[in-house]
Parts: sequence; C-alpha cells; structure tokens
Amino acid sequence: MIEWRKASKSNTEGSACVEVADLSGRVGVRDSKDPHGPAFALPVTAARDLMTRIKRGDLDL
Repeated sequence: MIEWRKASKSNTEGSACVEVADLSGRVGVRDSKDPHGPAFALPVTAARDLMTRIKRGDLDL
C-alpha cells in the first residue's frame, strides 16, 4: 500500500494541497483534494531538482 503524506508547505485553506509518496526510487505527487485522480512519479533526483527550483522561486508565475 502506498502511504501518501501532505507536504508540510501545503496551503491549509484547501486551495493548493500536494501529497507525496515514496515509490521505491521515485517520488509520487498528487493533488490531495483528488486522491483518486491523476498522480505522477519522478525519479528522486528530478524531484530534488524540482523542489530546489520551487524554493528558489525559479518557477513562480
């Protein structure tokens, strides 16, 4: 069974919630408001790079 965790920085107001899961060498990501909807898996290195870029503000709109 996959154990999904809500990201610590997710919005508690319910508008921007993300869940992550350890998928044996990959990181699963999904929208917590739609647990049966789409999810995707990234290699650990790609997930780390994505988190670094988000924290730096590289992907801000």
